[in-house]
Amino acid sequence: MYVVIVGCGRVGSELAKILSREDHNVVVIDKDQKSFARLGQTFNGITLTGNGFDVDLLKEAGLEKADAFCAVTNGDNTNIMAAQVAKKIFKIQKVIARIYDPARAHIYHKLGLDVISGTVLLAAMIRDKIIESHFTSYLIESGDLGVIEINVTEKFVGKTVSELNIPGDFLIAAVLKNKGVVIPGPDTRLDKSDILMGVVKTTSLKKIRDFFGL
Repeated sequence: MYVVIVGCGRVGSELAKILSREDHNVVVIDKDQKSFARLGQTFNGITLTGNGFDVDLLKEAGLEKADAFCAVTNGDNTNIMAAQVAKKIFKIQKVIARIYDPARAHIYHKLGLDVISGTVLLAAMIRDKIIESHFTSYLIESGDLGVIEINVTEKFVGKTVSELNIPGDFLIAAVLKNKGVVIPGPDTRLDKSDILMGVVKTTSLKKIRDFFGL
């Protein structure tokens, strides 16, 4: 893929390095040339100095042929302006903007932009570390879905995955067995040492905990 990233801070530089290692074509834009030092010597993409919402600079970056555009600077206004230019002027289908203020995130969703609020995600992760020992609610940003870890007890040994899935509430996505991780089919049977990784609706968490005796 051809990806243009605006912002070479900790998030932008790490994203650029990951994509570069995967052999994607990456262009990184930042107004501070010194920030490109974060990319390291192995980065094989292109770096451009300037504002990420400058139309001429974006043309130089080849945005017209890009598959995706990410605005991940440390300023919400810059990210939104750059994202709107990419979406409205360059007609890029996959546009992602980082937003610090969670109160504004839903507004930008209505503008047709994919936004990620690191504030919300980090707060949810910390909350889960404090409150829930085997549950994380940051599977998606809205917090509607989470992942729960369940140790298989005697009660469920020999049961199949289809017997334990609860439509609309809970779905077993992976089973950690002694021999490794298994993506289960409906007929996969469970052993006592297994650990289930299940997707659960947050509103159904108590119901699932009660079902499994957690």
